[in-house]
Amino acid sequence: MSADSVMGTPLASWRFRMIYIAIAVALIVLVLRLVRLQIFQHDDYLAQAVENYTANITLPAPRGIIYDRNGFVLARNIASYNVVITPADLPDDEADIQKIYRELSALTGVDTGFPLTDESIESAKFFGACVEGPGIAQMVALGDSLAPYTPVKVKCSVSEEIARIVRERAMDWPGVGVEVEPLRDYPTGSLTANVVGFLGPIPAELEDLYRARRFIPGRDKVGYAGVELSLDDLLSGVNGLRVIQEDVAGKELRNLEPPINPAPGYNVTLTLDTRLQAAAEASLVNEINEWNRFYGEERISSGVVIAMNPKTGEILAMVTYPTYENNRMARFIPGYYYQQLSQDPRRPLLNNAISSEYPPGSVFKLSTAVGALNEGVVTLDKIIEAPGRLVLTEKFSPNDPGRERPFVDWVYNQNNVINEEGFGTIDFLHCIAFSSNVCFYKLGGGFGEEILQGLGVERLREYARALGYDQPSGIQLPGEQDGLIPTPRWKRINKGENWSTGDTYIASVGQGYVLSTPLQVLMSGAALANDGKLMQPTVVHDVVDGEGNIVEKWYDPQTGAITDFQSSPASYQISPFTPTVKWDIVADPLIRVYNCEGPYCTETDDFKSVDPFVVQSVQQGMRLAVIENQGGIRRGTLNRVFGDPNKFPIAVAGKTGTAEYCDDVALQNNLCDFGRWPTHSWTLAYAPFEDPEIVIMAFCYNGGEGASVAAPIVGLVMQAYFEFKAIDLAVAPGG
Repeated sequence: MSADSVMGTPLASWRFRMIYIAIAVALIVLVLRLVRLQIFQHDDYLAQAVENYTANITLPAPRGIIYDRNGFVLARNIASYNVVITPADLPDDEADIQKIYRELSALTGVDTGFPLTDESIESAKFFGACVEGPGIAQMVALGDSLAPYTPVKVKCSVSEEIARIVRERAMDWPGVGVEVEPLRDYPTGSLTANVVGFLGPIPAELEDLYRARRFIPGRDKVGYAGVELSLDDLLSGVNGLRVIQEDVAGKELRNLEPPINPAPGYNVTLTLDTRLQAAAEASLVNEINEWNRFYGEERISSGVVIAMNPKTGEILAMVTYPTYENNRMARFIPGYYYQQLSQDPRRPLLNNAISSEYPPGSVFKLSTAVGALNEGVVTLDKIIEAPGRLVLTEKFSPNDPGRERPFVDWVYNQNNVINEEGFGTIDFLHCIAFSSNVCFYKLGGGFGEEILQGLGVERLREYARALGYDQPSGIQLPGEQDGLIPTPRWKRINKGENWSTGDTYIASVGQGYVLSTPLQVLMSGAALANDGKLMQPTVVHDVVDGEGNIVEKWYDPQTGAITDFQSSPASYQISPFTPTVKWDIVADPLIRVYNCEGPYCTETDDFKSVDPFVVQSVQQGMRLAVIENQGGIRRGTLNRVFGDPNKFPIAVAGKTGTAEYCDDVALQNNLCDFGRWPTHSWTLAYAPFEDPEIVIMAFCYNGGEGASVAAPIVGLVMQAYFEFKAIDLAVAPGG
């Protein structure tokens, strides 16, 4: 049979048809695949191709500068010089490379890294830039394997002299250069660290948030404390952007889009006066050191001083001791230093002016005084018996028969035994001037037929809150605590007990469960000094753009948001500086009305304000604390510091405080002996009395008597304030 006859059989025809069909199907599939790739998925693959050669380079924005109220720089950016090597630009000859490494090692002190092994390169992966460890060869080899056109940091923060030498040797050292990096610098260092704060790396949990704002983790830094944190959005600016084309080795070829220049951060002027801040710190530290030398041990461990203008709310000084050196955090946060600070029981990393809570002691009596007089518990001509000791029948419920509990005043004789006579008979104003505990026990909780109805804890809390206690102030600083004014409900929940009449006694003198921040104590005095108007405390005076224009900014204390307009009823203007009244206790109905029968009160839906006469009377009592001197114990608690007009001619008013405490530190040091607990030292004062322009608060942890320890600090700071004021007036035009 011939081949032609075989090809013509039906079987052969069927085979050819199958081959043709297979070819056709393959062509159809290929065409459909091409259609899918070229038409339907064109945009996706084009985007992938563009992405392969496209890179986004963010350009860091200059961070804003922070000034004090007189234009003194508190935080700025300075140039830091880094020696870098670009692996792709090194010579081809290995001998030339090794020669560069050896010469560079001799200049910078960084090891050459020879001999270079795979193990040493692998170990270099565990070290970050600017961290001592791997040698030059290891760092460059690792960089060459990852991104040969990206400069590798060999030595950071070199001197200008080394940077100059490197630049001069540019022809001899191809691939070696100097990178200029902005570094945060704090000229005032630890003096203002608690207010200014410091920067740190972007936290891992916030990386996505910051990447969306063009921040680069590992390169850019953000605020970690102080106004560097609370005003970070203002200070950080907006990073710029370059979209470039690069080859497979990472070499930049060209710009694909017009570059977006970075927008520098706003500059911020604070209300602080650095001179007064320095005077306050010196006064506090010197007083602490002198008393510790007197005791022969480190008895007083920490302290706070705050000065504010009561009419505007401007914080003029805010000192906490001990503090930290924020310049040590400039490039990176040293682990050993941070551990040292975080384990210090004095908590130097915290701004203790707003972030620590202490029993306020007798400075809190101003709240009791305002409430008792406004509620008619006492009158100005009421004579009160103030012995050195009284015995209360303490009850936890109406049907409780009670138990006797002694309450003593603060007056002891030379043998350290309570003075049974106490202050004798005194009126309301002298209760304030002499700071009689027994008097305020009676005003707060009542006492037999002498004072049938005391103020009570519910009403006491109302007046304390009206003076700024039991709530954050809303100042533009992170970490503020709210303090505590306890209630019967709070005690049942947290202590599992009913409220007792003894609890009211103790709370009336700022003890027991009462806690406050030093700033809250300052605010209570500022409200009384300002005739009842409580101003919003602020550390921000102005926000200025890059062209020197003051811009309008608002701050929301509830969210921490900073906006160009009032975003919520709680927000207030921080720039241009505008004094903000939080409330006026003599005009605004802030005080809830209670119906009180016996030791228990029930709330109503009515509210009232404080009579201006009440504020004026308490002011007079605070003034008597300075000028009254009947001899012996009947002497104003501030008379020794401010009572001599020859030494202090400016009229001052104020209140001292000595607060018993028993915290974890005291327990650890076995200081909590019943009846002899250690005491904190407080003093609050303002001047001039008739037209106040400054109010100052001083606190010393475990300081003892307020009149002896904290009061002299306030006196020195107040003296410094008026001296600086005289100097400013003398040098002013026409002065």
